[in-house]
Amino acid sequence: MNKVYKNADEALHDITDNMTILLGGFGLCGIPENSITALVKKGVKGLTCISNNAGVDDFGIGLMLQTRQVKKMIASYVGENAEFERQLLSGELDVELIPQGTLATRCMAAGYGMPAIYTPAGVGTEVAEGKEVRRFGDKDYLLEYAFDADFAIVKAWKGDTMGNLVYRDTARNFNPLMAMAGKITIAEVEELVEPGELDANFIHTPGIYVNRIFKGANYEKRIENRTTTPRP
Repeated sequence: MNKVYKNADEALHDITDNMTILLGGFGLCGIPENSITALVKKGVKGLTCISNNAGVDDFGIGLMLQTRQVKKMIASYVGENAEFERQLLSGELDVELIPQGTLATRCMAAGYGMPAIYTPAGVGTEVAEGKEVRRFGDKDYLLEYAFDADFAIVKAWKGDTMGNLVYRDTARNFNPLMAMAGKITIAEVEELVEPGELDANFIHTPGIYVNRIFKGANYEKRIENRTTTPRP
C-alpha cells in the first residue's frame, strides 16, 4: 500500500462538504499548516472541526473561520480569535466547549475502538446538561461518546513512507491521540524518510494508524504568545 502523496492538495483530495475533521496541535504548536492551507484553497464548507483550539484570526483554523468553512467547532480553548468570538456571538457558528482531558480521552476511545467513556470532568456544570450521569463508588461520572471523525489530520516532525511518525517536543500534544482516532488519518511531516531510518524505540505513532503521508514545506511555526523572563 503506497501511503505517500505529493502534497497536501493530493492527500486531501476527497475531503468534501459537511465532513468531521480532527486537527492536531495545541494553540499554534504542531498544527498541520500545509493541510489547513489546502482546505482553505479547496473551499469545502459546512465542516465540523475538532481541535484543542480554533487558531488565531490569521493563522491555523482561524483561516478557515475567515472563509466561513467551519459550521461547528468542538474545542477546549478559543480565547485568541476575534473572528471566532464574532461568529459565536452572532449565532453563525455552533460551538461545543469541552474539558481538555475529555477531548483527549474521546480521541483515545475512538482509537481504541471504544464507543464511550465515563469521566468526572464536567459533573455538576453546564457540560453535563442532557448527558447520562452514573455513579461509581462515591463519585459521579459523565458518559461521553468517542469521536466519529471522517478524517484526522496531524503534523509530525519526521515520518517514514510506512506512516510511522515522530513528534518533536511539545508539538507532540494532541497529534498522537488524533492520529489514532480518524477513519482516515493524513500526516504531514517536516522530514520524510525511508523505512528503517527512524529508531523504532522512539516512534510515537505506529504506521498502522496512518493512511496518507506527505512532506510539508514552508512552515511558519508561529508562536501564539511569547512569554519571557524580564532581564535585571
